[in-house]
Amino acid sequence: MSTTFASLGIRNYRIWFFGALVANVGTWMQRIAQDWLVLTELTDNSGLAVGVVTALQFVPAVFLTPVAGLLADRFDPRKLLIWTQGALGVLAAVLGALVLGGHAQLWHVYVLALALGVATAFDAPARQVFVSELVPPERLGNAVSLNSASFNAARLVGPGVAGLAIAAVGTGWVFVINAASFAFTIGAMLLMRTSELQHMPRSERGKGQLREGLRYVRRRSDIVVILAVLFVVAALGLNFQLTSAVMATEVFGKSADGYGILGSVLAIGSLAGALMAARRVRPRVRLVIGSAFGFGIASTLMALAPTYELFALATIPVGFFSLTMITAANTAIQLSTDPEVRGRVMSLYVLVLFGATPLGSPVVGWVAEAWGGRWSILVGSLSAILVAAVAAIWSGRRWGVEVTYVLRPRPHLVLTHREEREAREQAKIDAAAAESGVRTAA
Repeated sequence: MSTTFASLGIRNYRIWFFGALVANVGTWMQRIAQDWLVLTELTDNSGLAVGVVTALQFVPAVFLTPVAGLLADRFDPRKLLIWTQGALGVLAAVLGALVLGGHAQLWHVYVLALALGVATAFDAPARQVFVSELVPPERLGNAVSLNSASFNAARLVGPGVAGLAIAAVGTGWVFVINAASFAFTIGAMLLMRTSELQHMPRSERGKGQLREGLRYVRRRSDIVVILAVLFVVAALGLNFQLTSAVMATEVFGKSADGYGILGSVLAIGSLAGALMAARRVRPRVRLVIGSAFGFGIASTLMALAPTYELFALATIPVGFFSLTMITAANTAIQLSTDPEVRGRVMSLYVLVLFGATPLGSPVVGWVAEAWGGRWSILVGSLSAILVAAVAAIWSGRRWGVEVTYVLRPRPHLVLTHREEREAREQAKIDAAAAESGVRTAA
């Protein structure tokens, strides 16, 4: 099996991958249907209302994710996931029943979005830790990247299917389909051979364990830089559901299918980024910084696209750079973190990635209503460029990282550590000495 898909050669991971793929398709279908329900059926194209729903869906992560990370360190993440996936399925079924029965109101969506956020807050850290139990350590980077590929393959399929399903049978049935999709993930975990899992050391009950996780991260400046970059980009730049909905309806005058297509085209770039990441053995901080900068440039071009077609094409590099950044951050943190605190550290990663959205999405929604859809994207793209530049400058001064711009064979940023440059110079000296010795002997 090729390097890109190496982890699929492991039975437990293969079962997990395909079960999660089905559930991810359903999740993306629900995301599109939920935004469409709020935007067109429960309000009069209110970008602010969509932003509030998104915020409520991620608010619980701010308060619950650290506790969820501690639970992932203490208990079997597989059992935790069975419970959380079941809860997510029930919530989707309730929303579907309300819509199909004609009883759905905006406050219903608000309450269910908040409940969904609670379940997701406990699901995410357990999911991150569980990957490390499915594969041996040398395959962890590949497995994390393939998880992202699964998620974005679902993003490629889900929005388009959701748009067609909304047009054909309405939003209610989309929620019901998503509820059924969680049975695949639960079934996959029940089918696994537990004897083949890579059981990680579990943390014993004790005082101050949450503070222990925070102290661990504070001592790791590399993790701090990754989380800082991720926070800014997630808060103001990764609001695709909101910004794409506003651009599709208000700027380009499209309906549900046009909105769904944007999500699918975006996923082309995201999927490419995930598959490329699967070939990297050990991504580093510099890849996170460089990807954030690339995201800022690409999303600026997307915001300025004059037509729907060009806007859709511009989402491809945006998806590529955003997924490269997220996957590199995830893998770099997991591979460098001690197993005993991995759940708590990854809970901070999840908290930053998803908890930044409640802070940013209402702001982005307000910008969309006040200044238009294009500025709702530009505020994120300019912020990404700024935080990448600050992180690069700080890294250069703190770690001796040097940032250079290379034109060939393709334009890109190169970040090199002081030790790498010293090793390179020493290699040149050794090569010159060896060549001189050859000439002397001749």
